[in-house]
This record gives sequence, structure tokens and C-alpha cells, in this order.
Amino acid sequence: MHLLQEKRIGCPYCGELIGILIDLSAPEQEYVEDCSVCCQPMRLVVTVPADGEADVQVLTADDSF
Repeated sequence: MHLLQEKRIGCPYCGELIGILIDLSAPEQEYVEDCSVCCQPMRLVVTVPADGEADVQVLTADDSF
């Protein structure tokens, strides 16, 4: 089983599609990663269900659920 999965996400600031790597070893994660295009901080909320296909919610640093 691969422990990393590449996902393409849209930056909530500039709208560019960028690739990120998701660590599948943790079923729930939340972290901040800077956009590789505009350098703004994106908050990533990741859920990895049993099937192993990561779901990524991308928010601005100020967004709440």
C-alpha cells in the first residue's frame, strides 16, 4: 500500500490548481500549507476513509467549518 497520494487542489486565494502530497497513514489531518503559486496560507482538512482515497477540504486561513 502506498502511504502518499497526490491530489490536485484549487487555491482559495488565487484559484490556481496545484499538486499536493497527502500522507495516508493518518485518517484525519488538519494543517496549513502555503500555495506554491501565490504563497498564501491554505488550511487543509484531510479525511482518509477505509478505501484509501483521500478527501481534501481547502480553506483560507480565516475560514471556519
